[in-house]
Amino acid sequence: MTEAATRRTPGTPCWTSLMVHSLAATQDFYHSLFGWEFTPGPQQLGAYVRAVQGGRPVAGLSELPPERHLPVAWMTYLASDDADETAEMIRACGGTVAVGPLDAGEAGRMLIAADPEGAVFGVWQECTYAAAEPGAPGTPVWHELLTRDGAGVLKFYKMVFGYQSEPATPEEPGCRTLRLDGRPVCAVQSVGDALPRDRGPYWMTHFAVDDVDETVRRVTALGGQVVRPPSRGASGHRATVRDPEGAAFTVVRRAEG
Repeated sequence: MTEAATRRTPGTPCWTSLMVHSLAATQDFYHSLFGWEFTPGPQQLGAYVRAVQGGRPVAGLSELPPERHLPVAWMTYLASDDADETAEMIRACGGTVAVGPLDAGEAGRMLIAADPEGAVFGVWQECTYAAAEPGAPGTPVWHELLTRDGAGVLKFYKMVFGYQSEPATPEEPGCRTLRLDGRPVCAVQSVGDALPRDRGPYWMTHFAVDDVDETVRRVTALGGQVVRPPSRGASGHRATVRDPEGAAFTVVRRAEG
């Protein structure tokens, strides 16, 4: 029996993807790290595969053309009921639309955009597959925008997606949680000058793991790097790492309760 996909509230993170220079090597890394398997993705997206965990999709991987020497980064997609309407809102609120909106076969309709500070994100309409259960090891569990001026860019996301915001926790004074219908869905973290000038603002994907310390050891053994060593806080045990191509992501074991 095929399980129906759950429709996501517009503005909710619904997908994450990564464009890389070597698709085969990246597949090997994440298979070894998270146990992901891979299936072909929509042909309209070119050299693209879906990472699968427990028989359900968790992320997308695609290969950059050889002549495109771009930095590699995970990209968060936000749900939309109408990608074309969302594209117009993005432009009207000071953002830019770089790709699309375009059809991606049965997967729906998508676009790639940037907010006024330059952080790249995607928008996806009509995801028609059932994603892996959130919280299972190797699945995305949280998305956070790291930017220099969170207060300024927050207005953009509120206008486009209708978020409500509130301070996250006392231990993260520069972080604001974004909510939809009272439910926390993602966050904006102001990091000021701590964000490297050559990096720019970006969305960070958090993946669930059973053991943060062991995952960090595997990352380095597989050719990745540690950006922020494991630490414990109110939201759980976490660390930030980079894969061999330089894409940063956070691994987290959330606090119980």
